[in-house]
Amino acid sequence: MAEITIDKVKKVYPDGTEAVSELDLDIDNGSLMVLVGPSGCGKTTLLRMVAGLEDISAGTIRIGDNVINHVAPKDRDIAMVFQNYALYPHMNVFDNMAYGLKLRKMDKTEMKRLVVTTATTLGLKELLTKKPAQLSGGQRQRVAMGRAIVRQPKAFLMDEPLSNLDAKLRVQMRSEIARIQRDEDVTTIYVTHDQTEAMTMGDKVAVMKKGFLQQVDTPQDLYDRPVNLFVAGFIGSPSMNLVEADLTRTDGSHYVAFGDVRLAVDDQALSKRSAIRNYVGRKVIVGIRPEDLEDASMVTDTPSDRRLTANVNLREAMGAEVYAHFSVDAPPVLNEDTKELASDAGEEALEALESNAEESKNRFIGRFNARTPVQEGQRIEIFVDTRNLHFFDPETGRGIYDESTGQS
Repeated sequence: MAEITIDKVKKVYPDGTEAVSELDLDIDNGSLMVLVGPSGCGKTTLLRMVAGLEDISAGTIRIGDNVINHVAPKDRDIAMVFQNYALYPHMNVFDNMAYGLKLRKMDKTEMKRLVVTTATTLGLKELLTKKPAQLSGGQRQRVAMGRAIVRQPKAFLMDEPLSNLDAKLRVQMRSEIARIQRDEDVTTIYVTHDQTEAMTMGDKVAVMKKGFLQQVDTPQDLYDRPVNLFVAGFIGSPSMNLVEADLTRTDGSHYVAFGDVRLAVDDQALSKRSAIRNYVGRKVIVGIRPEDLEDASMVTDTPSDRRLTANVNLREAMGAEVYAHFSVDAPPVLNEDTKELASDAGEEALEALESNAEESKNRFIGRFNARTPVQEGQRIEIFVDTRNLHFFDPETGRGIYDESTGQS
């Protein structure tokens, strides 16, 4: 085991494309660090530089105390798990798992002990004589994990290992990988595009955008205190609702107003984001998580200054909750961050964002109680829990938190 230190690492391709830009990242010994971000953000390139599969244009990578910039991949004492498993189809499970140990010319008795012990841990003991074609996707992924574990490396590197699995199996396997990583206590870098995987698996999560590191934090702190609009919009499912609003102060109370909506800012939100007071009389970007919106008929004693009225455009019954889609008469936030987030969802999402901006229509999603009676086309009152409002500077996109700096 060893910590991994990435110090001002850069990757520039011959055509001038800068895939990773002077990135600093410290990964603690025995921890699981998740790299997450949109397609093309540089997360896989960074992983491949740690593995030695990509040259480093500038900067330093250390495993423990050793600089590995020019160390051959086979000598870095790391093990990789890929999304396509990379198993040898002509070998059975035992031989696939033992392959790396055979190359090291390990004693056969010790090799067998390691493989059998690891296979037992992974629930593969009864499958050791089977070929990959005879296994399910989840079993093949466990074999790939087992092949990495038996090598007892200093670090695991995992590149979207669950992307080829169906949704139910992904949920099962991500908890299994997290358990194995904790049991083995091996430093791990895990690359994924799926922010749900990132939030549920990582000790810490590093969010990347266009080669730049945006924020590194625990999953909960990323969710509660996103450093900027991009992180706020990327972390969370469904994603945070964002709208530009006017911040005012009347009779000692603070309000945010957009379209025909005027919401009182709760004292709890003010105490957590004290610098928002400096924005009175100015524009701010307000962020509202879907779970902080509720059908007002399902909540008792909701004051009028914590409600808005809207037509429900779409109702998605999810079983445990209902996703209610509705529009407010206020333009969506249209800047580099929100365009990048929309582009990651596809061209249609970006076109919809730009079209809504022209029409001054902002699409919101609320996570309502499963027993809400609301239906599509219905005009309803929606309660906004303004204790948990997020605020961002409209010019910089930075989160507004601390009184002394005005930002996080």
